Amino acid sequence: MKQALIVIDMQEIFFNYPQNHLLHNELVVSNINELIKQARDKQIQVIFIQHTSQDEQHLMSEGKEDWKLHKNLHVSSNDKIIQKSKFDSFYQTELLDYLKANEIEQLIFAGAQTEFCLDTTIRAALSLGYQHNLLYKGTHSTINGAALQAGDIIHHHEATWNNRFLTVMDEIKL
Repeated sequence: MKQALIVIDMQEIFFNYPQNHLLHNELVVSNINELIKQARDKQIQVIFIQHTSQDEQHLMSEGKEDWKLHKNLHVSSNDKIIQKSKFDSFYQTELLDYLKANEIEQLIFAGAQTEFCLDTTIRAALSLGYQHNLLYKGTHSTINGAALQAGDIIHHHEATWNNRFLTVMDEIKL
C-alpha cells in the first residue's frame, strides 16, 4: 500500500510564544523527525501542510516569521508543501489531487493542533476514502484549552480516533 506522511501545521507560532507552546513541543518535533527519517528511508512521500492566513496582518500570513515551518523540522527539497487556510487540509487545497496523482492509499498523520486541524483533516480523509490511516503517539500535540488540559485533549482524541478514523500506534516504526 503506497503511503504518505502528512505533517500538519508544525509552524514557528507554536514555538515563539510561551502561551502557544505545544505540550512536549521539542519531543514532538524529535518524534516527527524520526517519522520523516523512516519515511525517507522507505521512500514514502513527506507532505507538510502549512496554515496560511488570508489576512496579511495575521501572524500566520505568508512570509511572516510565525508562519514558517519550525526551523528544527527536517524539511527537504523533495518534500511537498501545501498551504491551507481552514482547519481541513483538503479544503480548497491541492492535497487530494496530489494524493490521487501519486496513487497514495494510506496516510500517516502528525502535527498540530490535535483537536483542530489534525482532527478535522483525519476525519475528512476517512470521508474521502482513506480507510487505513495511521498516527503514532507522541507525533502530535496541542496547547491547553479553556475546558481541558493539552494532555487530556490528546488522550481523548487518540481514544476517539483509534480503530474508527485511523489506527493509533505506540512505537514509531514504519
